[in-house]
Amino acid sequence: MSHNHDHILAPDFALPEHDILALKGPDAVTFAQAQFMNDVGALADGQWQWNGWLTPKGRVIALFALLRLEAQTLWLLLPDVTAGELTPLLQRYVFRSKVALASVDTSLSAGFSAPQHAVGAAFAVIDDSRIELDMGIEAGPRHLVIGGTPAPEDQQAAARWMQADLAHGLPRLPASQREQWTPQQLSLDRLRAFSVKKGCYPGQEIVARTHYLGQVKRGLALYETTSEAAFEVAAGSEVHAAARSIGSVACASGNLVLAVMPLDAPTEGLSAAGITLQARPLLGGLAR
Repeated sequence: MSHNHDHILAPDFALPEHDILALKGPDAVTFAQAQFMNDVGALADGQWQWNGWLTPKGRVIALFALLRLEAQTLWLLLPDVTAGELTPLLQRYVFRSKVALASVDTSLSAGFSAPQHAVGAAFAVIDDSRIELDMGIEAGPRHLVIGGTPAPEDQQAAARWMQADLAHGLPRLPASQREQWTPQQLSLDRLRAFSVKKGCYPGQEIVARTHYLGQVKRGLALYETTSEAAFEVAAGSEVHAAARSIGSVACASGNLVLAVMPLDAPTEGLSAAGITLQARPLLGGLAR
């Protein structure tokens, strides 16, 4: 499979699609707790979690890693939406809260080797200039670094990084897939990325009702094609079984496809955009 890496000793590479949005001020944590779907209040300084922002109807606008640098500073590590796109949307809800939203101008790099200092959900501040995250997965160690000397761009390595995300159940949503799926439909419980107990936030009622009434009927499924033909499988493509549409592609990279499917979907006889899909188990290890 494409997520089995043979480049463990390769140098770090840039993550050009990732961005950082900072929330600063006395109400930063309170604001984030009221807006985002995971329990920000459970984080201590120096910890991070998967989190996201939903529409009032419980659809995912953005999925991100949320870092608590200290009591008045949070950073959102955004893999698929820019800080410039998200800031004006969040700004509408600031009202009188003492919190400022600003893009962080810094480099982001990654590598397929173990972090030097970060472990699990505890990130590490190195030389007061870099922040290191442990992005290790079942398929092997990974690290991500915010700040420091920019790493060179390597499109193949960045693509392998994205494919590893998909293989381990982290959906990388393009613009066309924003506001389409609930956290449960994206199986974000696998990443411990949302809370049904922390209290109100946009979409919380729908998320909690779905959870407590046992109404989860769809989730993420991983598929592989036999060639790079998956490049022709666009997000939003229908997944067919016996000429009947039963699911939809949320994202794809290389020959890996993540689709939102019925929990009882068949594992054989599936196709998208006329391309045969072979079911593969989602890997673990990316929850924090």
